[in-house]
Amino acid sequence: MDGYSAKVEQQMSRLYRSLDERDRRRYAAVEAEKLGHGGLEYVSKLFGCDPKTIRRGMAELESEDDLESERQRKKGVAGNP
Repeated sequence: MDGYSAKVEQQMSRLYRSLDERDRRRYAAVEAEKLGHGGLEYVSKLFGCDPKTIRRGMAELESEDDLESERQRKKGVAGNP
């Protein structure tokens, strides 16, 4: 498996760090899938995340559920001090 250039890795890492937790695992999953064999280990090292996290992202992407359907955190009540 061929990896990405240093410049592309830097851009990918920068994007990854700007995402929330859920989007990070899904982005990592897409990149790992694109690379095929060895991609999961490569992306795990690149982003410093656990391979289980990437596998969870893969499962979420393969699911029939709407990706935007659930909030990560409970919505706060506006107007409370």
